[in-house]
Amino acid sequence: MRVPQLYRKPGWQRFFAGTAVGGAISWCIFLYIYGVWQEENTELIRKQHQEIIDLNNEKKIWQEEYKEINRRNIEQLTVQKINIKITNAEKYKLDSLSVLETEDSVRDDISMMLAKDIETVYKSKDLIKKIIENKQVKINDKRYKLKVKEMVIYTNLTIQLQIDFE
Repeated sequence: MRVPQLYRKPGWQRFFAGTAVGGAISWCIFLYIYGVWQEENTELIRKQHQEIIDLNNEKKIWQEEYKEINRRNIEQLTVQKINIKITNAEKYKLDSLSVLETEDSVRDDISMMLAKDIETVYKSKDLIKKIIENKQVKINDKRYKLKVKEMVIYTNLTIQLQIDFE
């Protein structure tokens, strides 16, 4: 028994020829579609890469400007408020009105430091300390002396004072 020769029958020849031609056509279509997709993706990647480079350059420019603006702002910082606090008023049993008046008096004495830049205020901190410590305060017919306990210089000049008998 032998296998029939299919290559001699025209029906089978058309089938195999159609399969070969269909395979070749489908392969061409596949290559075309794959090539178009690759081309689109390559173009997209190239655009995104260029956009990343542009954004990084823009970010560097913004960071440099931000640093420059911060540097200028730090140079231009000024004292905007003066806070005075007497810490040991309870020790001498002073009423809060007297303490408040004393704090206001000291604030008025050093009010010339308002709107000065921080560097100038820092350079004159010894002068501020002497102005406060040389001041004698009369509360309830008793004389007191002020002593600077702590001084913080920034946009708010904060000074903590101790009050002592003269």
